[in-house]
Amino acid sequence: MENILFSYGRTKKIMNNCRIEQRFLFRTAIIFLMVCISFLLGALPVAFSQNKRIPAPEISGGTAWFNVSNPLSIAELKGKVILLDFWTYCCINCMHIIPDLKKLEAKYSSELVVIGVHAAKFNNERDNENIRNAVLRYGIEHPVVADNNFIIWKAYGVKAWPTLVLIDPEGNIVGSDTGEGHFEILDKLIGNMVSDYRSRNLLSENPLPLVLEKFKQVKSLLSFPGKVLADEAFGRLFIADSNHNRIIIANPDGVVIDVAGNGEIGKKDGTFLSASFYHPQGMAIHDNNVYVADTENHLIRKLDLQKKTVQTIAGNGNKADYMAAGGMGTASPLNSPWDLAFSDGNLYIAMAGAHQIWIMDLETSLFQPFAGSGREGLIDGTLDTCAMAQPSGITVLGTRLYFADSEASAVRYIEREKNEVHTVVGRDLFVFGDKDGTREQARLQHPLGVSSYKGFVYVADTYNHKIKVLDPGENTSRTFLGNGRPGCVDGKSPQFYEPGGLSFAGDKLYVADTNNHAIRVIDMKTKEVRTVQIQGLQEEIADDHFFSFVPPFAKIVNVPPCTLKLGEDIQCAGNLLFPPGYHLNPDTPLLYSVLPGKGLLVDKEEEEVVLEKPELPIQIALRTVSAEQSTQVEIFVNFYYCKEDNQSVCFPGTVVWRQPVRIVQGAGDTEMVLNYNVVLP
Repeated sequence: MENILFSYGRTKKIMNNCRIEQRFLFRTAIIFLMVCISFLLGALPVAFSQNKRIPAPEISGGTAWFNVSNPLSIAELKGKVILLDFWTYCCINCMHIIPDLKKLEAKYSSELVVIGVHAAKFNNERDNENIRNAVLRYGIEHPVVADNNFIIWKAYGVKAWPTLVLIDPEGNIVGSDTGEGHFEILDKLIGNMVSDYRSRNLLSENPLPLVLEKFKQVKSLLSFPGKVLADEAFGRLFIADSNHNRIIIANPDGVVIDVAGNGEIGKKDGTFLSASFYHPQGMAIHDNNVYVADTENHLIRKLDLQKKTVQTIAGNGNKADYMAAGGMGTASPLNSPWDLAFSDGNLYIAMAGAHQIWIMDLETSLFQPFAGSGREGLIDGTLDTCAMAQPSGITVLGTRLYFADSEASAVRYIEREKNEVHTVVGRDLFVFGDKDGTREQARLQHPLGVSSYKGFVYVADTYNHKIKVLDPGENTSRTFLGNGRPGCVDGKSPQFYEPGGLSFAGDKLYVADTNNHAIRVIDMKTKEVRTVQIQGLQEEIADDHFFSFVPPFAKIVNVPPCTLKLGEDIQCAGNLLFPPGYHLNPDTPLLYSVLPGKGLLVDKEEEEVVLEKPELPIQIALRTVSAEQSTQVEIFVNFYYCKEDNQSVCFPGTVVWRQPVRIVQGAGDTEMVLNYNVVLP
């Protein structure tokens, strides 16, 4: 398959192969050159396309499908625009394009089908349950096929992650490209195809039935916690409850002291109650402030523990371009900050998306690259010439900064006195495994966390489901705890499941056991492990108020958030909008149920309400009783609708409205209107 124009992607590859010998000024010159080239190439009308279209190979040979009940095929999707996303869940670049895919899916909800083709880099990523967890962790709601044997990958001639392949409604390949930054050209191409094929009556606009993995997930108090920070001096634990988009503050036994973040995805500053995050990860503490890597917002946030406020101190919310030079405060962008460490008035940032370690002066708010050329790889040397690969964990040990270089399956350090980077364990981007021994012998698999203790460095060897210990003097690595199999077992023979973060307090090692949705604690004297029991979590996200069972044919309608006024009667109207010639059957009972969420009361106390003679809209009365609550109203409706008369052609229908709400004092709505456009089966 011939790929035409790799504008930004190919430019990036060329730059990755260049030797970068100079420091800041040379880096800035390269950025300017890349911007110019990308602009010129991006203006070409042939971007992302082929002159001659060829039939797309079938997407068969996968070992599992997610978010759908049955495997899909190119043939059955005729009439749809198809976008294949070849990805692997360790890859930061693959994570970066997910927001673009979501925007395209929202804009072309009836015309476009995005299919993720997961082709694993690491052995651990070839486990279907691990892929399912990644689908949940990244909030992916389009179909995903596990291409564990690289059958689809080879059929499409893919060479790199991520690769996007666009297919027209007749099943022909329009074009492909690698890397990030293709939203604008894809938007234009898809828009043109939709207009063209609709005019020729060759476009299918029937929605694809989905069975989302998130509705099969068992709810838990924590959701994929990425990092944990132990504060020995004041007896506190800070937990990055990443997929609940908040920071939990607890004591060492798990009793919750406070929560920063309202649980909604966002980047709002303000009080702990009102502020919002987007999948936060690593943290660092200094004085009475906790600094947070707000990863998917590309921001650094500051939690003032005394004032109980959240403030953005670095980043403007945009993702920085390749080889960005840094900036000051909230004027310049960052690129997926993953972990933080404080030392000598500076905040060191494991900037996973830039393949670098950055430094921020907390007094001046100036931030810039500290180590790493920006090339992805494992090359030791000076701060400017070395290469890193998605650093995702960082810790201070004396004059050294140790970091988990995840894509190289390595643990490395920066010797600040000599301005040099060295590797303790790790060989290359595609050399990984699970072996103890010296640097030549030892193997890790995508480690994400590091923490120091009594001169040793402990490692969350994430994809090996282990905790390992490194001896920096001997350059050796050995298994400390874990048997290499995923699980959640306490005691002296424990099991972990993709642990992502570590932090010491005295003789206790706290572990963010990400896929177990738990914080574990290791007694360093006895080597016994226990799970921290989270207690006193007063919030709505933990139980989510989802109905215990939603039929797979039900239509889930996620309604945009609204703000309701405290102490008011809220009138909620549920409208069912039918296709021409169809109507609600007035002679068949309509059943509905309401889960109002905390802070709201519903006037009907029955578990189910049956309307023997249903009329539209469905009228539901609620009352707001508690302010500063972020919650979710869910309304389940089961109905029947007919064509022409009430006997000839009738169908059952089920809709679940999910309406996020916030209750406030002062100005707020007193009405909610919920609409559902019924789609014929």
